[in-house]
Amino acid sequence: MSESVALHTTNDEKRSTPAIQLVGLRKQFGAGELSVHAVDGVDLSIEEGEFFSLLGPSGSGKTTVLRMIAGFELPTGGAILLQGKDVTTQPPYDRDVNTVFQDYALFPHLTVRQNVEYGLKVKKVPKAERRRRAEEMLEAVRLGSYGNRKPNQLSGGQRQRVALARALVNRPKVLLLDEPLGALDLKLREEMQVELKTIQRDVGITFVFVTHDQGEALSMSSRVAVFNHGRIEQVGTPREIYDHPSTMFVAGFVGTSNLLPAPLSQELFGVFRTHSVRPERIRVVQQTVSDVEVSVEGVVDDIQYLGADCRVRVRIADGTHLLANVPSDGLVGVAVGGTARLAWPRFAAFEVAETITSEGGDQ
Repeated sequence: MSESVALHTTNDEKRSTPAIQLVGLRKQFGAGELSVHAVDGVDLSIEEGEFFSLLGPSGSGKTTVLRMIAGFELPTGGAILLQGKDVTTQPPYDRDVNTVFQDYALFPHLTVRQNVEYGLKVKKVPKAERRRRAEEMLEAVRLGSYGNRKPNQLSGGQRQRVALARALVNRPKVLLLDEPLGALDLKLREEMQVELKTIQRDVGITFVFVTHDQGEALSMSSRVAVFNHGRIEQVGTPREIYDHPSTMFVAGFVGTSNLLPAPLSQELFGVFRTHSVRPERIRVVQQTVSDVEVSVEGVVDDIQYLGADCRVRVRIADGTHLLANVPSDGLVGVAVGGTARLAWPRFAAFEVAETITSEGGDQ
C-alpha cells in the first residue's frame, strides 16, 4: 500500500480515524472469460462505534467484503485499513476483529462458560482472569445464570447470545456479523434485533452486520451500505436510504416503491427523469387536489387486505402500475375493475438514477 493511502496521524487525528476503511477494494474469482467480479471497486469508511449494515441480495458482494475485512479472503486489489493500519495481507489472527456466523459454531461438549472462555484460553490468559471476563460478558448478554449449561439446553436466541459473548470477550475493536439471525424464526429474530442493538450500545464496539433483510438493516443500523453486483449503490442512514433512494435499485430493493418513468414524470413534474414515490405517501381521493399535490386516475387492478391498511394497485393510462397503501376504512366506493384517483405531495417524489455513477455511488 502506498504512503499516499496510509493514514499517518497525530493524536488528535487518531480520535477521528475510521474503524474500517476500504480503498478501491476488489475481489475476482476465476480467470479469463469465466472470471467473476464479486467486489468491484468499493470505497467505504465505517466510524468507531457505529452499527453499520452491509445490505444487498444474494451475490451482491456484501459477504465477500465482510470476509475480506476478517481476513478469510484476500483482495484482488485495493486496501483494507483497521484503525488506520493497513491489514490487507495480514492473516485473520493478526487483525483485531472477531466474527459471528449464522450457525453459532459453539462447542457442544463444553459448557456455556467454557465456550465463552475458549478464545482466552487459547491466548493463555490466566484462569481467574478468564473466568472473570467470561462472567462479565455473559452478564452483558443477559445469560449470567446460564454458565453451567450446555449449548443443546439453550434456545436459538440464547445460543446466538453465547456466540456473541464468545466473540466480544476478546475485546475486539470490530465485531463482524455474517447474517447471524438468519436461522431464527420471525418472532425470535425480531427479539434478537432489539437485543443486538442494545448489546452494541452497551459495549460500544463497532458492529458490521451483513444481511439481505431490509427491515433488519433499517431497524438496527446507524448507517447502511446497499450493495448490488459487487458495488455500493448508496450509503446513508436508514431514513436517508428509505426516504431518498438515489438509484432505481435502492428504491426497489429497500422497501416497496413506485417508479414513475421519465415520460410520466415529464407530464407530472415537467422533468424528464425517473422518480420514486413510496406507496404510503399516496392517497385515494375523490376530487381534484391542491397545487402542492399531483394526481392521476386509473383502473383498480387489485386490492390487497393487510389488516389496518389495504394496498391498492392502480393501472394508469400509460400502463404504469402504482401501489397505494391506504387505511382499510378509506376505500369507500373503490373496487377492483372500477376507477380511482391517486394523489401525493410533490415533495414525496424523488429523482432516482438508473444506476450508480462510475465513481461508485454516494459514499
